[in-house]
Amino acid sequence: MRVAGSLLLVLSLTSGCGDELPPPDIVARVAGTQIELTSFESYLEQSSIDLDAGLDDRVLTEIFDEFLDETLVLTMAVDDGVVPADASRWEALESLIRTRVADVLTDERVLLYYRSNSERFNRPERVRLSQILVGDRGSAERAHEELKSGVPFAEVARRLSTEPAAALGGDQGFLGRDDLPPTFVETIFGLEVGEFSDIVAVDYGFHIFQVTDRRPAEVVPVDQAAVEIREQLRRTESAEIRAQLVEEARGRYNTVVYASNLPFHYRGSHSSSSGG
Repeated sequence: MRVAGSLLLVLSLTSGCGDELPPPDIVARVAGTQIELTSFESYLEQSSIDLDAGLDDRVLTEIFDEFLDETLVLTMAVDDGVVPADASRWEALESLIRTRVADVLTDERVLLYYRSNSERFNRPERVRLSQILVGDRGSAERAHEELKSGVPFAEVARRLSTEPAAALGGDQGFLGRDDLPPTFVETIFGLEVGEFSDIVAVDYGFHIFQVTDRRPAEVVPVDQAAVEIREQLRRTESAEIRAQLVEEARGRYNTVVYASNLPFHYRGSHSSSSGG
């Protein structure tokens, strides 16, 4: 009887030492929900990452931690009623970021940014430029003769020019002096609207330029710059807010990684366990 009693005691103590190992397809538990390896594989596929591409353990660990963090944020967004239960991780993250960014994009913040970055809103004089570029002087002279006879610049550019914007009639958009090679500046900015240049020879071919519009130097007022400023502030704030969301979600929910079920050596920042 003494031996039987001792055996029962050993069995009782053994059964209480740790939890059972989860099934091999379960790689983590997030907020009480088991996460399958196939879910992580889908995440990699959506990110165009091949699990069998030979990435080292450090890189895969970083990606896996990001996957878990986004899962935590999704859980938090669903629990708080920000997104429905069938929302994606991206939708949850964007919805939460959008909500919190809105709190910092006040008129006062926009004005402060505008005043602190005033040089960005000083627009220099700009011209809208079109060009014809050909590889030999004979083609350049033929194009120039057509222009002098009244053929529209865009038509000649589409037929004869060899540069990428030829299909657009040679249109290069609005450019300032600093956007142009120094050797072209005086020629281009000396043209009147609608006027085209003489043939300009360079090492790689022959240019003909035309100015189709001109905008004087100006200071963009804050009300016109506000959209650009808010977008810049949103990009700047988003990364910081994302980190705050992850920290908040980690504090609200428990996460356990079943490292032995992962196809790489996990050494990340989430709690790791060989059992459940």
